[in-house]
Order: sequence, then C-alpha cells, then structure tokens
Amino acid sequence: MRFIIITIFLTSLALFLSVHISPETWDYTGLLPLLIPVFLLLNLFLVVLLLFGRFRLIIYPILVLIIGWKFLVVTFQWNSPDTVTEGFSFLSYNTMLFNNSWGNDSESKITNSIKWAQENPSDIKCFQEFYQDFTTPSRNALKMIANNGDYEYAYYSANGNEKKKSYGIAIFSKFPIINSGKVFDNKRNNGAMFADIKINQDTIRVYNTHLESMNIKAADLDNLEGIKSQYRSTIKKLKAGIKLRTSQMQILKKHLLSSPYPVILAGDFNDLPYSYTYFSLRENLENAFESKGRGFGFTYNKVLFFLRIDNVFFDKALEVLQFKTLREVDYSDHYPISAVFAYPDLVKADD
Repeated sequence: MRFIIITIFLTSLALFLSVHISPETWDYTGLLPLLIPVFLLLNLFLVVLLLFGRFRLIIYPILVLIIGWKFLVVTFQWNSPDTVTEGFSFLSYNTMLFNNSWGNDSESKITNSIKWAQENPSDIKCFQEFYQDFTTPSRNALKMIANNGDYEYAYYSANGNEKKKSYGIAIFSKFPIINSGKVFDNKRNNGAMFADIKINQDTIRVYNTHLESMNIKAADLDNLEGIKSQYRSTIKKLKAGIKLRTSQMQILKKHLLSSPYPVILAGDFNDLPYSYTYFSLRENLENAFESKGRGFGFTYNKVLFFLRIDNVFFDKALEVLQFKTLREVDYSDHYPISAVFAYPDLVKADD
C-alpha cells in the first residue's frame, strides 16, 4: 500500500511539473497534463480512504492536493455573481462558420446563428471561424453585424476570396479602433489579430486568436465508439496540434508583452487549462473564468462536453466584473463566453 501511495504521489508531482515544460522539447509533455484531473481525483479518493486506515500515509495525497491547488482553481470556480452597473461588455465566440460548411444544416439555422451574433449587445465582439459571404445578403455577416448591429468599427482577417466568400477571425467594436494588425497569418481558419481600441480617454489592445485546431473530424467525436476506433490517429494529431499551438502561443505572447496598452486576449485556444499554453499565458495575465466564473465553465458543445478551451485572459491593470459561459446558445460546437470589464479610467482612479 505504501509503495502504491508513494508512486501516485511522485507521478502526480511529475504531472504538475509537465505544464511548465515546452512540448517542443518532448512531444509527450503536451499529453501528460491531460492526466492531471484523473490524479487529482485519485488523491482525493486516497484522502478519504486513508481516514479509515493507515492514517500516517495520508500526508502524501494531502500534499498533492495542496501543491496541485492551482489546478483545482483552473478547473472549478464558485465566485459570487456581481451586479454590474457600469463597464464595457465583451464577447468571444467560435461560430463554426455560422454552420455554412455543413450541408445538412438548414438555412434557418444559418440565419439564426448570424442573427444571434448580430443582436448580442456586447460592446466588443471577437469571432473565430467567422464566415463571410458577399454574394448572399442573408449571409453577409460583416454587414449584418457591423451596420445593422450598430458597430461602426470592425477588423476582419480572412482566408479565401475576400470579394466573394472567405473565413477567418474578426473583431467588432462600438468604440473607435485606432490601430489593428495580424500577429500571425491564418492557417485555414486559424490565426491571431489585434485591435487598439479607444475607450473614453484610455486605450486597450484586444487580441482575438484561434490557435491550431486539434484537426480531429467532428464525426469522430460524435460517439465513444468513434473515439476508440480512431485513438492512434487521434494521439498523433493531438501531439502535432500541441506543438503547433506552443509555437503560435510563443509568437502571440511575445507580441502582447510588447503592447503599449493593457491587453485583453480572447479566443479559441484549443488547449485545456492543464497545458503549457494555458500556464504560460497565466504567468502574465489573469483569466476571467478564474476571477468571476462559476462552475466548470465547459465551452465545448460536443460529446467531449467537459472541455474548457475558450478563454478570456486580461491584463492585471484591468478589472473584470463579470464572466459567463452562454450554454443556452448552441448554434456552434463552441459556446460563447462573455465578460464585463471596468472602464480603464475607473480602475486607475481606484488605484
């Protein structure tokens, strides 16, 4: 029994350490952190078990839970909901191309998806997998969201024929965008962009990102049998995706650390909170879910429903007042996430 407990103890510590080792150094350091939730539960079970047995050994799982507290924090939160009276609202949403790439979806579902994105009242909106069709008025998302949604300012980075049909990432703002640009070019529908947005007398920099996808077909995730039959190719794709996301994250992090303004970084990161990507960003930025979220905050709308891969990170100079995962909005394979931030000048006044 002692050998088993010490083995679990040492393995848990090794898993905790793995989030700080770049997957570019060794492929499997990107996969090992996926076992962290399993070992946290295992150590919790040992604490309960040892209360009724070899009490002296209980120190090992208790130490694991203390050392691994940060992983519990990124997994579950129960922050008290705040009544927000003033601040600017923020939305991040992977729209799954507004369902345009899926031939079995109805026209009404496409229309309703774009309509929801248009009618959401957030002051700043970041979209990933944003599909733009200039040839069909009912699918001209740029026009529908910008003009009809009263968003005077927008920045769109596209992959495809920008005069007909294209897809990419987009930022819409009710506040003036005074500067914008790409951080790294799109690969298919992945990429990162930034927009400098003037809010009252202050300026913030908003990053919208869609890191390398897992490249696993949605059909393979529709049922557990599909997952089992594809596990070898799935592991291979996961390792390749983790390495690419690490490289993209390093480019993104270098860019945002040089920002002259406080930053908000949002998007689809395609990585769990137990990852090198997540903890590297967490070194310099706060996470809105951790600060104001409730529950587990799962953002994936497929059979692997227990994934939280969409995030809003923010500069420590800013203050988040509210965070929500909008699970009632199920047009995409991702749920939208929203936040409310205090106006920058009010944060300065408090300081």
